[in-house]
Amino acid sequence: MPGSQGSQGSRGSEGGSSRAFDGYALAGTALSLRGAPYRNGGSDPAGFDCSGFTLYVFAQYGVSLPRDVREQYQWGKSVKPEELTAGDLIFFTTTEPGASHVAIAVGGDEFVHAPSSAGVVRVEHLSSKYWAPRFLGAKRVN
Repeated sequence: MPGSQGSQGSRGSEGGSSRAFDGYALAGTALSLRGAPYRNGGSDPAGFDCSGFTLYVFAQYGVSLPRDVREQYQWGKSVKPEELTAGDLIFFTTTEPGASHVAIAVGGDEFVHAPSSAGVVRVEHLSSKYWAPRFLGAKRVN
């Protein structure tokens, strides 16, 4: 298993700025799954939905995220878009008000996620015409 230290994550705004894992390594793991198929309810490389994807990737580093997007949004420390770093969770409002989609920041304004529309895990840009207006917030899980 990648990463040598585990974490149960932190709820709300508690937690320091240091992580129990390397966000760049986590982002690398997420990127290695590009092309994996989308599957509603999926949480393994045979098929992922968005929260199953984040659940799986973080689990590789000993971090147990909740299964549901809305519950994942309650974890970690809020970060501003300009403070995003690799391994942060990015949340969007897509199908309904509130957190309804989640992705993993990989650097710059890029993120990797499992969108139902594309059918596979892929990289996209936070500044895109589609994603920018749907941005809800970002969290750093320690």
